[in-house]
Amino acid sequence: MKKVIIVALSIVLLQHGFAQIKVDRSKKPAAGPAPAISIKDPVIFTLPNGMTVLVVENHKFPKVSASLNIDAGPILEGKRTGLVNLMGQMLGEGTTNMPKDKFDEAVDIIGAEVSLYASGGSASALTRYFEKAFNLMADGLKNPAFPQASFDKLKSLTITGLKSNEKSAPAIAARVNAALSYGKQTAMGEFTTEETVKGLILKDVKDAYKNYITPSRSYLTFVGDITPAAAKELTTKAFGRWSGKKLSLPVIPLVKNPAKTEIDFVDVPTAVQGELNVGNLVSNPMNNKDYHALLVANQILGGGAESKLFMNLREKHGFTYGSYSRIGSGRFQSLFTASAAVRSDKVDSATAEIFSEILNMRDGKITQEELDIAKAKYNGSFALGMEDPSRTATYASNILINNLPKDFYKTFLQKINSVSLNDLKRVSGIYFNENHSRIVIAGNGSVILPKLMRLGYPVKKFDRYANPVIDKAADVKGIETAKNTNSISASEIIETYLKAIGGKDEVKKVTSMSSVIGLDMMGRSFEGVEKKMNPGMQMLELKMGTMTVMKMVFNGTSGFQQQGPQKKDLSEKEIKEAQDDKGVIPQLYYITDGAYKTDYLGTGKVDDEDTYRLKVVMPSGRTSIQEYSVKTGLLLKEETTSIQEGADIPMTIEYKNYKKTGALLLPTEITRNAGGQEIPFKYKEIKLNEGVTDADFK
Repeated sequence: MKKVIIVALSIVLLQHGFAQIKVDRSKKPAAGPAPAISIKDPVIFTLPNGMTVLVVENHKFPKVSASLNIDAGPILEGKRTGLVNLMGQMLGEGTTNMPKDKFDEAVDIIGAEVSLYASGGSASALTRYFEKAFNLMADGLKNPAFPQASFDKLKSLTITGLKSNEKSAPAIAARVNAALSYGKQTAMGEFTTEETVKGLILKDVKDAYKNYITPSRSYLTFVGDITPAAAKELTTKAFGRWSGKKLSLPVIPLVKNPAKTEIDFVDVPTAVQGELNVGNLVSNPMNNKDYHALLVANQILGGGAESKLFMNLREKHGFTYGSYSRIGSGRFQSLFTASAAVRSDKVDSATAEIFSEILNMRDGKITQEELDIAKAKYNGSFALGMEDPSRTATYASNILINNLPKDFYKTFLQKINSVSLNDLKRVSGIYFNENHSRIVIAGNGSVILPKLMRLGYPVKKFDRYANPVIDKAADVKGIETAKNTNSISASEIIETYLKAIGGKDEVKKVTSMSSVIGLDMMGRSFEGVEKKMNPGMQMLELKMGTMTVMKMVFNGTSGFQQQGPQKKDLSEKEIKEAQDDKGVIPQLYYITDGAYKTDYLGTGKVDDEDTYRLKVVMPSGRTSIQEYSVKTGLLLKEETTSIQEGADIPMTIEYKNYKKTGALLLPTEITRNAGGQEIPFKYKEIKLNEGVTDADFK
């Protein structure tokens, strides 16, 4: 009871004392000094094979982490782009001493974390289990098994991942931005494609391993509850006799920015937003005298929700959910980029506003409050990051790799807090460029392109793989584009397709189609039936055994979707989408029904086959980009959108394995990819003009 009274009395006295203090709440409290950063210097030693070892002791917790980084620098892969990444994945597929399942079990049983990748590996575990975890990492790096089955699996998954990104405007914009900025034939600008991955064989992986997994130019960093002597003993036992190819850091020539600011446009007709990247190449090594000022300048321009770009494009104008900027750094050229995903009808306006904020930075239109907020962000995030042992490991190796002063991170916040408004204006004028920039935009050209002319920059068109577009003519006056020598028209592409599958007269005879389909995905097999009947009636039902898992019915004017026991009517938007297919063979109606609008977009390529690209605007307004084989006239691929849970989701459809059905040649394998989910339908039986009645669509 006495203790309670004392505590209560203390609270009353404290409250009374605070009441006597007058606080001026109209003024922000002055910022305190930057928090002191205490980083223990690593113990460093080198093995005879060239491996550099760093040990940062920290006995606060009974845990140790080790990370091995092989500093090979950017690797030019050429026609085998994607190989090094695939090789890195293969390191995790078991060793010559232990298959993958046993390896993973050995890691799990000690509660450790072991990772292997193309530039090295890492291991983390409680102190008493760390030696086992470390030796598992070493075994994975030194003795990979490289099983053929794993290679086939990972290669297939890589191709599937690439396909899922084919229609992604953000992925396209990022790929084209790097390719045009650095050059497609450089290590910094090349990119992985289906073609480069399909050509890979297991021997390529083994050769890449020999070339790049080596103790040469490798840095092994220990952080945690371990002494330098113990770390040296572990490393010597695990890696002392390891040998490999001697690496040298590549010398990469500098690339120039455009002579004048230009717009590089990629038409993605199915994109619901425009992906916008504005920027230029910079040289910003970590020992650059402007490094810290540049970090603060970028934070103010586009580092977060309080930045100039965010407040302008989102809060003021409502063009986007968020706009940000990034400044690269390191020993090689990197990119300064300001970006946003913008409403298609506002891409031109958003571009103008981004340049306006860049000019504000260059002109020194920065307030002391903006500077204080940016510094506070760094003070908080840097100190918080020091709680992560892996961050300490990165700092230790960064100092060696980037030739930094030993106190680089100890004095990091001091240098951040010494940045002045004059420093920000100076570095913005040097590194944020408005006269020699590249504006890369990926989006719906029919909406975006006509408005870009007002910006006054030349517009160049590229495909999604950074190749200049070859069009029959420019879509908009002023757009730079090569002339197309092909005289083919949209109607000729459609006529050729109808002829290729059996002729227009035979197509007109088809009034219904009934198909038995199979589907294997996620380790399960489904059987089903698909029926179509003119005009525009559709039915699709999938079963697993005797249980219906999905059904869609449309009678031409209304319909429903069913998943398991749940059933709902088609929305108005879904009905309009279903009505886009007016018949069993929809191409017949492209040239006979005025509700469709078609346009020839030029040539393309699907796998190794040259194609004609046809744009079809459906009656609902939905756009479909269809690719027809130049050689056979058959439809190979389609990019469009599909309504899922009320939203338009980009979708890719591939048509393969055409076979004769009655008088027509029809695809028997149709693979749909929407939202990264691949759905491969196989048509086991197709019947024309039989087995379909009105009752199927009720």
